[in-house]
Amino acid sequence: MAETPSTMIPLGTTAPDFYLMDVRSGKYFSLHELKSDIATVIMFICNHCPYVKHIQSQLAELARTYQDKGIKFIAISSNDVEYYPEDGPDKMRAQAQDFHFTFPYLYDETQETAKAYYAACTPDFYVFDKDLACVYRGRFDDATPGSGRIPTGADLRHALDNILAGKPVSTDQKPSVGCNIKWKKR
Repeated sequence: MAETPSTMIPLGTTAPDFYLMDVRSGKYFSLHELKSDIATVIMFICNHCPYVKHIQSQLAELARTYQDKGIKFIAISSNDVEYYPEDGPDKMRAQAQDFHFTFPYLYDETQETAKAYYAACTPDFYVFDKDLACVYRGRFDDATPGSGRIPTGADLRHALDNILAGKPVSTDQKPSVGCNIKWKKR
């Protein structure tokens, strides 16, 4: 495991479109089919990463709370499943069921979507406004494995609360830290 910070794309960056399979339904979706007219959270996660495991229950709960308010959540896994088979579609589907994910869990087999977003780690969070402009990128909160802190999603929650209140999202944003995305060997 290589601890890696998120890239922190420039605020205002337009969300790149994609067309990926949802492991829960087996159907393919584009960003434009899944996005919200309020805000869309795109998160790069995977099954095996201890940083993701540390927050996944709270992440699923936070998503349910904000989905009820009209915000959409989209999870994407981009890891190389040849070397990390626990991150493959069947295991992703099982994880989505085990943690009661109420959002699409998309499989980025080619890793082109992760590259388009400059995703670097799992978990890596992006929030896009109604026009798909990036208003937040970074961490869930300051809880990491071994920190002794219970995940709350405070950083992500603060950004989403500001969007819902019609307030600007603070530009004081901290990068996420997690396992590096497992890139395919060329």
